[in-house]
Amino acid sequence: MARIVRCGLIQATNDEPASSPIEKIKKRMVDKHVAMIEQAAAKGVQILCLQELFFGPYFCAEQEIRWYDTAEYIPDGPTTHLMCGLAAKYQMVIIPPIAEEEMPGVYFNTAPVIDADGVVLGIYRKSHIPHCKPGFWEKFYFKPGNMGYPAFETRYAQVGVYICYDRHFPEGARALGLNGAEIVFNPSATVAGLSEYLWKLEQPAHAAANGYFVGAVNRVGWEEPWKIGEFYGSSYFCDPRGQIISQASRDKDELLVADLDLDIIKEVRQTWQFFRDRRPETYDQLTEI
Repeated sequence: MARIVRCGLIQATNDEPASSPIEKIKKRMVDKHVAMIEQAAAKGVQILCLQELFFGPYFCAEQEIRWYDTAEYIPDGPTTHLMCGLAAKYQMVIIPPIAEEEMPGVYFNTAPVIDADGVVLGIYRKSHIPHCKPGFWEKFYFKPGNMGYPAFETRYAQVGVYICYDRHFPEGARALGLNGAEIVFNPSATVAGLSEYLWKLEQPAHAAANGYFVGAVNRVGWEEPWKIGEFYGSSYFCDPRGQIISQASRDKDELLVADLDLDIIKEVRQTWQFFRDRRPETYDQLTEI
């Protein structure tokens, strides 16, 4: 019997002005996503991933200490608690990326993985932290992740997470495959320009090189007052052959749904024996330079 898993990605605009109180910004964005999660449940989605820092704007476009107040503890913070309740209610795995507070003054860009019974299986902390133009000043806010590249055994599939800028680094993508990931989700906040070409290049390449599915989700629209570029949506799923099998619009709030046949993973890996033919004993230089 085929192992077919219905997966979803939510891409969304941030509607609340960045000058509003932090709690008002978060509430409006969370409320929007709750409504879209309900839509996903109605469509039978079993695994759902939201966009990077989903509960507000991509505030890393500036360096201001007020945005530290967006961070929450995991699993005890209000957003994770809410998402756990929704996961249990709809028997849905939910990945809701947020700013995490580990202790006062220490923050990570984090995605909890919540199983279909509402239990947090664990977290992935973004490993590669950008600090570059036109407005990706994440080192002002976040420490690099320290949790490795885990694959989480959810009710429906082995799931890995790789957040936004991580996708430019193939080493972690390979580690996710070696750790057993069948589907790797890449929640992102990326703008038009050089990255748009890479958006359709790198992650299908990871999928093909490692023989797993990828779900890539990007936010939508221009965010005031920074206007660092257009968040161009275009969220998609690609299969273990690196082929994009479903893609969302460029400029609209959208729930993208796709059925992923996990049996294809074995079929592809038995054809392209990339894991068998690895030569890790020759790769020492990768960690020495």
